[in-house]
Amino acid sequence: MPADQQHDDLARVEAACAELAAAGQPVTFSHVAARAAISRTTLYRRPDLRALVDEHRARGHEATTLTGLTVQIDQLRRSLEALAVRVRRHEEQLRRLERARRQGTK
Repeated sequence: MPADQQHDDLARVEAACAELAAAGQPVTFSHVAARAAISRTTLYRRPDLRALVDEHRARGHEATTLTGLTVQIDQLRRSLEALAVRVRRHEEQLRRLERARRQGTK
């Protein structure tokens, strides 16, 4: 998936979550999917989108409880894992480009 599309999806999901929260409506995967025009399957399968929805859902719950803190830690861990995957992918792209550049200069 192109980076522009991923960024657009992320922006639409963020806006949908914010609109639902501002309207006092529950932030659910179904509501977010409908408002952002993205399938629920995509929201569940993409770690970055899922973490974003989970983050907004947690904001509606009491964050100072042990359960709330556990949820936040889990969401942060998933977000960090998703970011690490992207970094590894970018690093591999850079290595391939560097190899290609070196082979082209020989």
